[in-house]
Amino acid sequence: MDFNELIKQNKNNVKNIIRLITKQDNEDLEQEVYIKAWKNKERYEERGSFKSWINTIAKNVSKDYLKSAYFKSEQNSTSEDIVLTSIKDKKMSPEDKVTSIERKRRIICAIDELKPKLKEAIMLCDIEGFTYEEAAKKCGCPVGTIKSRIFNAKKELAVKLEDLI
Repeated sequence: MDFNELIKQNKNNVKNIIRLITKQDNEDLEQEVYIKAWKNKERYEERGSFKSWINTIAKNVSKDYLKSAYFKSEQNSTSEDIVLTSIKDKKMSPEDKVTSIERKRRIICAIDELKPKLKEAIMLCDIEGFTYEEAAKKCGCPVGTIKSRIFNAKKELAVKLEDLI
């Protein structure tokens, strides 16, 4: 097992999990995931996929970060500090936030309206970060079928979401 290659293959996945859970890009957390994976690489048993193993580490590191950040802010902040921080950290205007939320809702609804097999392929590859090969194995179909389903799903989504593109 070439550990460095496995890390490179899963880099985007780790980044996406951290972003999904913490709602921000955080290179420090990424580094922490890789350090924990490296320190515990002897514990990794090749019964499951490396991707699942490192995803679990990324999820746990992200959740631990949220717990500690929440705890620290509750313990060390006054109500004035919280108000000032919330004002300073806002990068989007309220209108932009509403637009962003509405955009996300429309995309989710459009994905939900896809045929089940197209939806499954899009969810596995584009949302969860599976490779075509992994998705094909999970669905029990050839890689070409997954590629075709993703192509057709994206074509349908482009039509449904034409005004967002």
